[in-house]
Amino acid sequence: MRIGYGLGSFGTGTFATVPGLLLLYYLTDVLGVAAGVAGALVFLPKAWDVLINPCVGSLSDRTVHRWGPRRPWMLLGAVAMPVSFAAMFAGPPLERGWAAAYVAVLFLLTATGFACFQVPYVALPAELTTDHDERARIMSWRVAFLGGAILLAGALAPVLAGASGDERGTLGGYRLMGAVIGVLLCAGTLAAFFATSGAPSVLRAVSEPSLAAQLRAARGNRPFAWLLGFYVVQAAAAGLMLAGAQYFATYVLDRPKAITALFACLIVPSLAAMPLWLALGRRLGKRAAAFAASLCFLVAAAGTSTARGLPAWAVYAFMALAGVGYAGMQMLPLAMLGDAVAADAFLSGRRRAGVFTGLWTAGETLGLAVGPGLFGLALSISGFVSSDADHRVAQPDSAPGGVVVGFGALPAALVALSLPLLARYDLTEDRLDELRAASEAAAEAWTETAAGTSAEIASEAETAAGRDRG
Repeated sequence: MRIGYGLGSFGTGTFATVPGLLLLYYLTDVLGVAAGVAGALVFLPKAWDVLINPCVGSLSDRTVHRWGPRRPWMLLGAVAMPVSFAAMFAGPPLERGWAAAYVAVLFLLTATGFACFQVPYVALPAELTTDHDERARIMSWRVAFLGGAILLAGALAPVLAGASGDERGTLGGYRLMGAVIGVLLCAGTLAAFFATSGAPSVLRAVSEPSLAAQLRAARGNRPFAWLLGFYVVQAAAAGLMLAGAQYFATYVLDRPKAITALFACLIVPSLAAMPLWLALGRRLGKRAAAFAASLCFLVAAAGTSTARGLPAWAVYAFMALAGVGYAGMQMLPLAMLGDAVAADAFLSGRRRAGVFTGLWTAGETLGLAVGPGLFGLALSISGFVSSDADHRVAQPDSAPGGVVVGFGALPAALVALSLPLLARYDLTEDRLDELRAASEAAAEAWTETAAGTSAEIASEAETAAGRDRG
């Protein structure tokens, strides 16, 4: 079940990686869209997720189907997202303004399909087990597959985009990339849909009657609120580095194909570090381990901001350190999310995992969209000049400085800002165990009371029947 669930991260990880990695660059360096406009186009369609994700979550909470409340929505997203993604990079040759509008509309449709899959997918762990350590193990498999997807997509997509001869990418190369990555998206999401067909649901809570009631409940869950704020800020930091990777390889390292090595240095250590963060989370608690992972990433991001004065091996070493921290930054907050959702179910007896994860994925998507927007702003301030695939232009001396600020300094600053939010998260493992025990005791008491009431009713009925016979 852990492996089957984790397979879905091949889809979510691929979608989270490729647009963040290549879409801004595709707009500025292939379609010739101005950097500021391109940053806005990457951000605005994703801002739609802030509205649609909670709605999808609420609908999945209230869905009654023989497949369960989550899987019908997962199937819808697994079909819609890959088609829209491939179409986004397969548009006809258009003038810059029309090309930008076309990409924005298709990105909006792709993000909607992604929401239909991701929101119920993220909600599942809170309903698969009541054991917080088991949730962490489930998340470790998910993040392991996520790392594999990021490595594969991050290495493969740029190569496919440049398959037609120009290593920076052409329209034909990006069309090929969109089609191949679309197939990977479909394979990962459908695999998770089929693999979770027999998964149990251990939380027997009833669903909240309305979206408004669910949102009020989420607002009143303080551990969830602080955790969400922490994760959104860190997602923006990750989005900055992701959006800046191709620029960093091209304009700072002066090797566009170095992006593959950068991703390998980021992802391979993150996969190796997964057991470390899982063990540290058990020993010190998830919050303390998340602090350590964040500090690891912060130091690495700050180090890359000095890349112009460093040898290449030092840059790759900082990326490897960032990968170690990134593993914990992904796995631990997701496990803590499952804890917060389970705690809400223990206290309320309501099924609201969908709306909680809808808000979570909306925040994550918003953060990942803010990152490229901030990077586009950094490029604009540094005087970066956009170009299309047929007309490359020389950059001013200030442009590489803007790239390293966006790729290193700004992510480090955002991670530092996220740490006070994490400090306010106070749902410990011991507290969660207490809530689970109280919930189970209440359920047993209710069952005993109901059984006693049924027995009394049956006895009274039998007595009445005896009097009638007499």
